[in-house]
Amino acid sequence: MNRREFLSLPAGLIGCSLAVKAEAFDAPRHGGGRGRPLFDRIAPHPPGKARSACEPRMTLVDLDCDVFIAGGGPAGVCAALAAARHGARVTLVQDRSRLGGNSSSEIKMHIVGADCHGSRPGWREGGLIEELRLEDAVRNPQWSFEMWDLLLYDKLVSEPRLTLLLDTALCGVEMERGLIRRALARCDKTEHLYRVGAKLFLDCTGDCRLALEAGAEMRRGRESKAEFGESLALEKADKKTLGSSILFTSKDYGRPMPFKPPAWARKIRKEMLRFRGVRPWEYGYWWIEWGGQLDTIRDNEQIRFELLSIALGVWDYIKNSGEFPEAAAWAMDWIGMIPGKRESRRIVGDYMLTQHDVEGRRGEPADAVAVGGWPLDDHPPEGFDRWKERPNRAIRPKEPYSIPLGCLYSRNVGNLMMAGRNISASHVAFTSARVMATCAALGQAAGTAAAICARKGLLPRALRQDKALLRQCQQTLLRDDQTIKGLRNEDSRDLARRAKVVASSSHPPSRPENVINGFVRDMPGRWENRWGARMTPEGVWLQLEWPEPVSLRQIQITFDTGFHRQLTLSASPHVRRSVIRGPQPETVRDCRLLWRPAADASWRELARIEGNYQRLVRRSFPTVRAQAVRLHILATNGAPIARVYEVRAYG
Repeated sequence: MNRREFLSLPAGLIGCSLAVKAEAFDAPRHGGGRGRPLFDRIAPHPPGKARSACEPRMTLVDLDCDVFIAGGGPAGVCAALAAARHGARVTLVQDRSRLGGNSSSEIKMHIVGADCHGSRPGWREGGLIEELRLEDAVRNPQWSFEMWDLLLYDKLVSEPRLTLLLDTALCGVEMERGLIRRALARCDKTEHLYRVGAKLFLDCTGDCRLALEAGAEMRRGRESKAEFGESLALEKADKKTLGSSILFTSKDYGRPMPFKPPAWARKIRKEMLRFRGVRPWEYGYWWIEWGGQLDTIRDNEQIRFELLSIALGVWDYIKNSGEFPEAAAWAMDWIGMIPGKRESRRIVGDYMLTQHDVEGRRGEPADAVAVGGWPLDDHPPEGFDRWKERPNRAIRPKEPYSIPLGCLYSRNVGNLMMAGRNISASHVAFTSARVMATCAALGQAAGTAAAICARKGLLPRALRQDKALLRQCQQTLLRDDQTIKGLRNEDSRDLARRAKVVASSSHPPSRPENVINGFVRDMPGRWENRWGARMTPEGVWLQLEWPEPVSLRQIQITFDTGFHRQLTLSASPHVRRSVIRGPQPETVRDCRLLWRPAADASWRELARIEGNYQRLVRRSFPTVRAQAVRLHILATNGAPIARVYEVRAYG
């Protein structure tokens, strides 16, 4: 019996399978903290008797959820968080013991995105990736990639609607009338086979593993100029891709540290580094790249070997060529064993992102759900073997660009969505959209859309075609601080939009009413979309007033977290110089939310916020009938001017 035959069998033909729902992870919360997963749901005791003919030693466990996600990189993590926070029961499988993908401690690539390493200030992504970056900056001042892994794990296991299965690889699907009905995943470490039913399935694997099993239309390689009319495309299409890289870290030990390379390390000559500078050497080199001329999936073992041989050869040159006597006390303290993959397959959706979209030639798409902005950054597939050439060609778009929902679901598998480096894009457009902050934003968009589809009983194509529902999806993303270029808050439920806004004072040229204009970012030096006031010993305040009392149960505030600077975890000393590891000084730290029932009534406290370092803050409370609400700011995290981008109010 093969895998597909096994998947198609009714449960009754293979024994009494254990069926559990992912919602069983809604563990009680204690003392205001987060609950812990009920592990007997994914590893039942005593083990069930269900087995398959092809895997008689594995225990079969049936799970049921709304949204199934394969892949735990930034895209999968953000998709899972978004879907779960919007009410969907989510199961995420990750084939490794760590989350984070290329950003994890196994690969150690720092996250970059639309702000182009800070060279496009003001365009750092908001939303979930901002929440994670801010959390990491505060909780991980020691710059540890392992602590980043732990942060992501904490975020996922702390979501009560989310089931996380680590060390678990997707290995099959069950199809019915063009839709995925169940996914099969296996965990050899625990000897479990999971059969997961869901309404929506998200491929965040990067390699399109879920799409492959579902028979989704995919493409691989570089298109010709003729196909999409892209000036940066090839004259003739081929199957080559960007290569993979292996990074390393090193440090000064203060004493001689000899290095002897293995016999299979490459011998590097000075001329090979003509276009590839090796200073500083704390944090490897992205240009140690190779393998795009092969199949980056099937030939991964060969690619790993060649990358290690290049990396060790480069380090041998640094240590033993005599060019760098100051390297005598330096030694590697870590080298990656997993190639950081840039490209493999891409899933074909209803819309194909191309160079024209990245360069803004098609206008703003009606179904925009995320933003990109990294350069069109193409590399020779042979990587280091093309040492006579520059290692990349980067052309930066004039402005960030929008990515539409039509790129995030399969054209021929109705309930298959995707996020990350496998979205529907030409190779040229992919060279920009592939970076991890963009992938994270795509994950948030796909996860939010999937939760809406699951709740409404719709497929993604129907969501995109329903203009009213699509607008609702976009407004939901904006409420969650997702960056969507050009769109403003038009949420009819936001009572703040009908309020008069006043303040104790204002830092010129900011105005109090900026906090309800619908936009939540300013370019450096501009005060068009935020209010600011110089702090005083008594604090400063911002106030919403209504002509008549309104019913309120939640206030949402978007603070300033310094979008003009980089915020990423990196081992590069150059990158570290521009990053603050801790609360961002502009962010409001301590404040009080007050309300009053009428103009002549006294102020009463709704909530107190202390020690804040996040950009998006929500506070819910029992419903009150308020004619005014005041945000009384008591302290920032260091800046002399308090700053607020937006205040929302919901009943």
